Amino acid sequence: MKTLVLGSTSPFRKSILEKLNLAFECAKPDVNETALANEAPQALVERLAIAKAKAVASEFSNALIIGSDQVAVCDGEILGKPHTFENGIKQLTKFSNKSVTFYTGLCVYDSASNTSTSLVEPFIVHFNELSRSEIESYLKAEQPYNCAGSFKSEGLGICLFKKLEGDDPNTLIGLPLIKLVSLLKEHGLDTLAQQNLTC
Repeated sequence: MKTLVLGSTSPFRKSILEKLNLAFECAKPDVNETALANEAPQALVERLAIAKAKAVASEFSNALIIGSDQVAVCDGEILGKPHTFENGIKQLTKFSNKSVTFYTGLCVYDSASNTSTSLVEPFIVHFNELSRSEIESYLKAEQPYNCAGSFKSEGLGICLFKKLEGDDPNTLIGLPLIKLVSLLKEHGLDTLAQQNLTC
């Protein structure tokens, strides 16, 4: 049986994948996440998802490796993780009273056959009008500096939104689980069939 590997050390992606009740390992991909010149956000996240999956393949000779990457796009500008309080203020101020599209790239790579399947899943967040004090209060409370878009939708970040629009709320946290189940099945791993083996 193939090993299932999450090519990420993100605790958010790890907790989402745990919902499938499958045994898996985590591996840290060493990938330069800089966008190429004039690279569209959809192309960027798909390229990085594939790169992250392949980056850890040398450690696993017979595995299905999951790679994922995410960016936010507002007014045509690609925005990643803020990393600092100041950048968090800039991002959330920019998002105030706007709709922001999050693109999440997803790849499943079979290290034994050197084949991969990938896709890009969009998710739209409609933000409330946010005051400076609301933004500062939120950032100090949750410190979401390692999250694209400067918020955690599964936590207090829900207070920032008017509406969420997309097929799978897991996508916004960083791993489109509905699409992942489908991609794993294409590669021969049936999530529900595996439950009989793990019970």
